[in-house]
Amino acid sequence: QVQLLESGGGLVQAGDSLRLSCQGSGRTFSPWAMGWYRQAPGKQRELVASIGTNGGGTNYADSVKGRFTISWDTAKNTVYLQMNSLKPEDTAVYYCNARTRGYRDVYWGQGTQVTVSS
Repeated sequence: QVQLLESGGGLVQAGDSLRLSCQGSGRTFSPWAMGWYRQAPGKQRELVASIGTNGGGTNYADSVKGRFTISWDTAKNTVYLQMNSLKPEDTAVYYCNARTRGYRDVYWGQGTQVTVSS
């Protein structure tokens, strides 16, 4: 009954910014870590950024370091991905992910499209 709902994707120009949101819901929703993955056409899914519970450590793909920032508002059960200086190669479907401690349970959102044109 856990559900993740992404929002904030869209079509932008290179150099623009977007903020993605992922809100979790469910009576048993208590993730140990949350993150964002993306998948471009013809490519494998890759980790973009992840964050631990209660302001835990963060992890970023090398390609987005210095441009993207992940944050987690636990009171709102919402994780954000601030994306600045977007590039055409950032174009992909972005998926929200959540997991419990020890990967006992893993959840995925339906994805939101981000398209960057030049």
